[in-house]
Amino acid sequence: MLQYLREYGKYVEITGYHDIEFDKAEIFLKTKRKETQQNIDIQFFEAELIATQEHLYFAVLNALQAFKNKTNLSKSIAMETMLYASAQRQIQKAIIRAGIKPQTHNMAIVIVGDDPKQIETALEIVTESMGTEPDERVLDLTKNKEAKIKKTFKITEKELEVLENGNQKKAITNIVIERVALLSTQL
Repeated sequence: MLQYLREYGKYVEITGYHDIEFDKAEIFLKTKRKETQQNIDIQFFEAELIATQEHLYFAVLNALQAFKNKTNLSKSIAMETMLYASAQRQIQKAIIRAGIKPQTHNMAIVIVGDDPKQIETALEIVTESMGTEPDERVLDLTKNKEAKIKKTFKITEKELEVLENGNQKKAITNIVIERVALLSTQL
């Protein structure tokens, strides 16, 4: 779903793909990424470690804010979004934690840019490259994903008890978003 971030003058598309072939994603990243407009940032994520669309939305917001404040750790909004989404300060650790891997089947994607038409074109190129239509359901928090996310982001049962109020999925999402936001305080 395309959203406009007025404060930054940017549009962001957050979606995902089911049953991708890693080789196709890798080929896109190495070759077809250049076909997209120069002022478009595209980043792929392991969807199994994304705690809803909100997780990536807040990662993008934090990345844009870092560039605005000149506190960014990387040279691109795409990589800065990876750092925030993974709650890691080092690029290599961020990619290991939240980037796509040969065993990735479900992929989340973020596209950030100035022009909604360019974002739409970039999404079409990605979709053609993947050979499957976008499916935002890969961003949903399932029981299987909950366990992986709790382990990866080191979410304790005590934290969940404090925030849960009968909704563990919302609590997990909120804790991950908190971890994303805390990255900016570690600079």
